[in-house]
Amino acid sequence: MTDVNQRIGEIVNGNDIVLFMKGTPLFPQCGFSSRAIAILEHLGVAYESVDVLQDQDIRQGIKAFSEWPTIPQLYVKGEFVGGSDIMMEMFEAGELQQLMTDQGVARAD
Repeated sequence: MTDVNQRIGEIVNGNDIVLFMKGTPLFPQCGFSSRAIAILEHLGVAYESVDVLQDQDIRQGIKAFSEWPTIPQLYVKGEFVGGSDIMMEMFEAGELQQLMTDQGVARAD
């Protein structure tokens, strides 16, 4: 396992919810990342974010890690869920809320 894959694995497995995104939750740097944050905020769950713009190795490595070509990328309990389009589809269908409940994800304080 490469160093970047190991770093990504530790981030993904060390947090209940992780969003790899462009920018930060307060200042998303693309519309897709902004939409992903809006969904997580609406769900009221605690999550970690990783700004891929701050680390080129993570930015490229996450695409190989998940075998998914775009960012943002959402992970719940170590499992890749998808990007913002998939998050939106799941949210609108009630599936994302159910996933969070099924996985016992903590609510944000």
